[in-house]
Amino acid sequence: MSTAAPQPKANQGQPEPRIDARLKVTGGARYAADIPLSNLAYGVLVTSDIARGQVRSIDFEAAKATPGVLDIVSYGDMTGIEKPQFGSAYTSLGPLHDRTIWHDGQIMALVVADTFEAAQDAARKVKAEYEEQHPSGHFGSAGTETIPAKGHAQRPKENPSAGDFDGAFQSAPVKLEAEYRTPTQTHNPIELFSTTAYWTGKQLTICEPTQSLYGLRGEIARQFRMDPADVRVIAPYVGGGFGSKGPSTPRTAIVALAARRLNRPVRCVVSREQAYTTMPYRAPTRQRIRIGATPDGKITAFSHEGWELTSRIDNYAVAGTETTTRLYGYGSVASDVQLVKADRQTPAYMRSPPEVPYVFAVESALDELAYKLGMDPVELRRVNDTDREPIHGKPFTSRHLMACYDQAAQAFNWSARNPKPGSMRHGDWLIGMGCATAVYPTHIAPATARVRLRADGDVLVQSASQELGTGIRTVAGQMAAEQLGVSFDKVKVEMGDTELPPAPVSGGSNSTASVCSAVLKACQQIQERLFRAAVASNNGPLAGRNPADLAIRNGALVAKDGAAQKLPDVFALLGAGAVEEYAEFIPDGGPHDAVQKLYQGKLTMTGGPEGKKAKYAYGAEFVEVRINSRTREIRIPRLVGAFAAGRIMNTRTARSQLMGGLIWGMSAALFEATEIDERTARTINRDLQDYFVPVNADVQQVEVILLTEVDHEVNPAGVKGIGELGNVGTNAAVANAVFHATGKRLRQLPIRLEHFVA
Repeated sequence: MSTAAPQPKANQGQPEPRIDARLKVTGGARYAADIPLSNLAYGVLVTSDIARGQVRSIDFEAAKATPGVLDIVSYGDMTGIEKPQFGSAYTSLGPLHDRTIWHDGQIMALVVADTFEAAQDAARKVKAEYEEQHPSGHFGSAGTETIPAKGHAQRPKENPSAGDFDGAFQSAPVKLEAEYRTPTQTHNPIELFSTTAYWTGKQLTICEPTQSLYGLRGEIARQFRMDPADVRVIAPYVGGGFGSKGPSTPRTAIVALAARRLNRPVRCVVSREQAYTTMPYRAPTRQRIRIGATPDGKITAFSHEGWELTSRIDNYAVAGTETTTRLYGYGSVASDVQLVKADRQTPAYMRSPPEVPYVFAVESALDELAYKLGMDPVELRRVNDTDREPIHGKPFTSRHLMACYDQAAQAFNWSARNPKPGSMRHGDWLIGMGCATAVYPTHIAPATARVRLRADGDVLVQSASQELGTGIRTVAGQMAAEQLGVSFDKVKVEMGDTELPPAPVSGGSNSTASVCSAVLKACQQIQERLFRAAVASNNGPLAGRNPADLAIRNGALVAKDGAAQKLPDVFALLGAGAVEEYAEFIPDGGPHDAVQKLYQGKLTMTGGPEGKKAKYAYGAEFVEVRINSRTREIRIPRLVGAFAAGRIMNTRTARSQLMGGLIWGMSAALFEATEIDERTARTINRDLQDYFVPVNADVQQVEVILLTEVDHEVNPAGVKGIGELGNVGTNAAVANAVFHATGKRLRQLPIRLEHFVA
């Protein structure tokens, strides 16, 4: 055990090393663009130089004359191929279906050549002439259109409300009203976006880093009007996705078409620069918070309004008010979300999509309220803690928010904080301390799995889930090892291929809960077969016993009184060398055809406020900020987070996920922003030189505390999910610490040095 592999507490799994650790550190793990193929051709995208208008003409002559060029796919070539379907795809834009330019860097062509260098050279030679129109790229730009999210968003969006907010706010003795802003942020996974496609007769194989193997299969089959069974998607490992690799993109169909036209494999790896415009992003927001409270801190009125940027063609909504309006025991609640349509590509999911921007506003406002009331910010949250969500009065399956605050505050030494802003310093450095709540809805989805147990104790687990680096292979293997009574090193896990049983999208922090629930069910079916065989035996040591009194341990069936029978002997009774079971898991309340939809690549995820009880994971995060009084440099020496998220399957991988989330949350506060030119609506910073992300030197100490929490109501595995929990609230904790250090309240992210220079 170590800091990196914490000692498990009650209801926590062992910190087993990742099942794929050696492959990853030795370079043996194959990613989609690493898969070797013979006779491979290379594609490079050609993208627009404007954000709005029409392509008047496009000249390919110089590109076609480049040695090695094989084909160019462009306008007029997508006949018979359907446009992407918004929802399954991040956008409904079929970029080569017509010549309209809807956003900066829109795909106009794919150049294919024998070598990557030739394709790249030829792509640079493509010249386009445009009929350019003036674009609208920001909230305040002329020409934008504002519409309600409710009734227009891609999926039903409520505006949660309860009680009489207007009356309660007007009569409240203490009032707070403030506006907050969060910027555009762009996914930057280390593994670049790519598509490799090849055809074998009518069979299409796609190698692409995706967070939804079956989702991508279903969408591409629809676009090509194919039977999904004729499409295979392979993604052995995914080098980060964070939501960007969840929905499909227009690129995949273009590459698949090129491969069909050439009758040879085609691989397109999107450049880092082009990823900023051909892929989605986190939508920028503007928000208004109004709070009414009593002098002792009890909130009697809460209102949260949001404005979010989306594209002209799609109505993507973040709508984080679904979570924020249920966060505390507000007396009365009002909310509203508006979509602002501009000349930008469609946004999409980015790690904790609704919660990161919207919880920033709420947790910043609570800190402001605490100072206005002269209260400790932790105590203000304790006063407004609740065992029921305030919209419909549903109880929570479990809620240990204040336990998280107590443990994190103690580890952080919060009691040593002088509450007066600007009062703490060390030499030239102003010291600030801030805190905020982390929250994420507990999601669950249908899943299937196949598990095989051999007589020698070897176990094979199969699931078409996606390994994004979160450790799903490892925890699925641990679930099987625990249930089948074998050591972890006896388990092999296969994932990342649609020839395996389907799993849901790796998003919404549902994978561990969903996949492990399916693995658990398959293992239970194996247990039942073995137990029945053992008790039905005429003269075995377990003959005639109650199957419910048996368990599998260390390669044998064991009864409560200690009687045992070795696995090979039980398998002999079955006349088989292995037992294999396929299991389908459907969450409580899920539709009867949930698994059928899963095979079709359709998502039926549930959780959070849905159902008879509300399901959420919680955490408390504390941040120390140091700001140089002379240079205004900002430093983060400490991050502390305590989290209650049901059963922790593996303390090592859990700590890693939560630590990464804390650092990303800090990054959202101080570093990340995609800059858009107001005149042209074009992206300015398109690489990791100008789009800032944190490195090791940017945070000195990160402490993760894993609380014991048992929740049997969320799902059979008792898992709440943690992948997105850790980076919620951190941006607010940083902003709150900045105020404590300087007395300056900053309500717009990111917070940078220039905000402190008069």
